[in-house]
Amino acid sequence: MEASATEHTAARLIFMGEAALTEGFRLIGFEVWADPSPEQLQTVLEELESSQMRAFIVIDQSLESASCAALERVRMEGGHILVTSVPRINEPHRFRSSIDDQIQSLLGNSIATREQS
Repeated sequence: MEASATEHTAARLIFMGEAALTEGFRLIGFEVWADPSPEQLQTVLEELESSQMRAFIVIDQSLESASCAALERVRMEGGHILVTSVPRINEPHRFRSSIDDQIQSLLGNSIATREQS
């Protein structure tokens, strides 16, 4: 059987964050980086950009707020690298997604009303 022209290559699944979360991500098939530095995130993103490899990357909130030029570039460009974040394991109530403001502007007060219920 021939592969179709629309068949996609597999994406690289990467978790970069708190060591306490790595085993769970490893069990579901992610490549894991325990307690990475912003420089390691920068290196991984640059490698993915240069290779044009598709990737889904989950980072913890501390990395999301770190200064990383490649992360800002990937988020602005969109495309073959998708980055999302998770809260630190001991601070889930302090989690704030990078798209919270966009969701709030789209849905207005309906979110606040549901959260108070």
